[in-house]
Amino acid sequence: MANAAGAAPGGHRNGFWGFLSLPGVAWLAALFVVPFYAVAAVAFGKIDPILRTADPVWSPLQWNFAAMHNVLHRVFDRNDLGTAFLRTFAYVGGALALCCLVGYPVAYYVARHASRWRGVLLAALVLPFWISYLMRMLAWVNLLQPDGYVNRIIGWLHLPGEHNWLNGDWPAVVIGLTYGYIPFFILPLYAALQRLDKRLIEAGRDLGASPSRVFRRVTLPLSIPGLLAASVITVLPMFGDYYTNSFLTSGSPRTEMIGNQIEFYLRGTSQPQTGASLVLILSAMLLVLMTYYLVVTVRAQRAVAT
Repeated sequence: MANAAGAAPGGHRNGFWGFLSLPGVAWLAALFVVPFYAVAAVAFGKIDPILRTADPVWSPLQWNFAAMHNVLHRVFDRNDLGTAFLRTFAYVGGALALCCLVGYPVAYYVARHASRWRGVLLAALVLPFWISYLMRMLAWVNLLQPDGYVNRIIGWLHLPGEHNWLNGDWPAVVIGLTYGYIPFFILPLYAALQRLDKRLIEAGRDLGASPSRVFRRVTLPLSIPGLLAASVITVLPMFGDYYTNSFLTSGSPRTEMIGNQIEFYLRGTSQPQTGASLVLILSAMLLVLMTYYLVVTVRAQRAVAT
């Protein structure tokens, strides 16, 4: 009886918080589950024979997988769409590497050494979110012009590499992705670094380790979960990006990413099934990355708990 009476308040609290979570669950269902199912209905649906537009099929029992089979063949066998996937993974990987090289020192400094300037630096990191991504890419177009400031600085420093960055070259895309999404990388990494137990760092120094050795042996391993979280948050929007390539390389086919292919088939052709199928394939690939992240996170939490 005592156990039952004691369990009642806890169960009541759980029910209360579960009730409060209903609006959030409904929001997620409305803005993720329903649109994703609509994409599947288009991918496995039909094409209007007159208007040549998508005719979604909402019943899974009536879905036609012929279009998906054709797209998978083009991705993995014919490789014309597969090249866009490989190029996308390469660009996102390069941009993520730059985010790590640039963003980790910034996040580390703000979290561990900024002291009274921390608020100002955090405001500077949040400031890009107040400006439209489209406007920021247009600003980069001006910077990367043949007579823009990037080439001017290269000329002033007498460095090699002055050229037309907007002539369909991949470095412009990687730089643009890095600039556009690096705030998504720095902010969660900063939060993870700020939560590190300072006593562990102080213990390493008390044992005679140099600052660099403490960083390699203590700070960096402890920040890996935050680094993974920042990487996931950063790369997910990168994979679907198509504005960056369109503006910084004038839509050059040499730098087309999978987002450009999806946008082309959904809006520029009478083959919306192909575009919707590409969305599902890309989502499946990203699901693998998310699963890996969740497995690593759970293992890390269990290791800390034990």
